[in-house]
Amino acid sequence: MTGEHLHAQARRVVTGVNAEGRSYVESDELTPYRLPNPGNTKCDVWRVHGIPVKLTDGDGMTDGRVVTEPPFGGLIYRVVTFPPDSEWDRSLGYADASGRLSTGNPGFDDEGIPGLHVTDTLDFLTVISGELWCELQEGEVHLRPGDTIVQRGTKHSWSNRTDKTTTIVSVMMTGRR
Repeated sequence: MTGEHLHAQARRVVTGVNAEGRSYVESDELTPYRLPNPGNTKCDVWRVHGIPVKLTDGDGMTDGRVVTEPPFGGLIYRVVTFPPDSEWDRSLGYADASGRLSTGNPGFDDEGIPGLHVTDTLDFLTVISGELWCELQEGEVHLRPGDTIVQRGTKHSWSNRTDKTTTIVSVMMTGRR
């Protein structure tokens, strides 16, 4: 079904400790931080502003905007759903609430790799369903359910060459060069 990824949701269950000192489910809801775009739908589950984390802190989503990179010194956990390549123009690149993601090149030059982008983050991405190709400046890798890729601030693009949506989970941490 065309546009199926635009309806993707992520359920977020948060535990806590009640007044009697006992663990309980504090909330159980669809994540309120969601951004559907032509190239993917991001569902931000939790954002951390620094480590170590105070266990009673909230989700760190102070302004409610879905931006790709985590706060400096922090991390973000998200669920992302990608449509098949046939459903969108990859040359438009990926975007978030702040606009198009940087290619790392002047004028958004994608070096002939549609959707090329880069972040100053260390990312762990695991495919949950579907298939995804990670295109790099020198080669590509095909990822299937259960596969994890570790992105270390490299220029890359995503390609879903199948006819079904692909869902991944990711943890992104700020990095430095």
